[in-house]
Amino acid sequence: MNHLLVHATDPDTFCELLRQCDLPELEIICAADAAMARDAIRNCNIVLGEPPMIAGILDQAQSLEWVQSTFAGVEQFCAPGLRRDYILTGVKGVHGPLMSEYVFAYILAIERHLFETKKNQESGMWVDIPYRSLRGVTLGICGLGSVGKHLAQTASYFGMRVLGYKRTPAETPFVERVYTGASFHEFLAELDYLVLVLPNTPETNGLINMDTIKQMKPSAIIINGGRDNAVNESDLVTALSKRMIRGAVLDVFKQEPLPAGSPLWALADLFITPHNAAFSFPRDIVEIFRENYQRFIEKKPLMYKIDFERGY
Repeated sequence: MNHLLVHATDPDTFCELLRQCDLPELEIICAADAAMARDAIRNCNIVLGEPPMIAGILDQAQSLEWVQSTFAGVEQFCAPGLRRDYILTGVKGVHGPLMSEYVFAYILAIERHLFETKKNQESGMWVDIPYRSLRGVTLGICGLGSVGKHLAQTASYFGMRVLGYKRTPAETPFVERVYTGASFHEFLAELDYLVLVLPNTPETNGLINMDTIKQMKPSAIIINGGRDNAVNESDLVTALSKRMIRGAVLDVFKQEPLPAGSPLWALADLFITPHNAAFSFPRDIVEIFRENYQRFIEKKPLMYKIDFERGY
């Protein structure tokens, strides 16, 4: 018999969906608070839940074999010194469509001047604002995992020119050219939009800073739907204040919720969203777990296994 601990913000929804799957030889323990989870995990060999909630109690697990994250970001499990004597699996294939919806909602709103048009409507003003088609506009995707690949495909529907940047060179569908390593500045200089969908790793820390922003067009816009570590927030504040770039869209921040006193709030050319660009819907996560659990009991390799050293 396998024993599963479910520890998440809304564990009841996950547990109900899991029970509907009628998974064999599986006892499901639903824990809403940290104390209950810390007690239950001692006797569980499988854990499903949110990394910030789980990482701190893994030291209590006495027979841990596998952890299924409900988030794409798993950096809480990969810090040096933490235990790694178990299989960690992540989430892939479900956030690409959601991130595409988020990114293109803003690109289309910006290019079609929807925010300005709404203000004109509120003022009773009939103003025809010229706009450009997305055809031929250059989109740069930093991070070409499953999410980045979906973004590239979506961009192709609009006829956009798509460039990519990733750790290692590889041809990618719908991407005209993939840049790597020292070619980052060359990559940035080409872009009208830069979309960041990177994992949180030492290599991605502060990737967008004053030096790299200087390489971009004054008309460029940065969209970060990935991890907060990729953008130096103080440098971005300076860049936007000095109009070094056209604008930015941020969904992730060093401190969340974003403090009321943060200078980011006051920037006219910055759009802020509350870390909801690509939500982990329980039904999607449970489907990944269901498939992986079948592999687990059949002693087959699990899908979306995380490399602790690389962080993804």
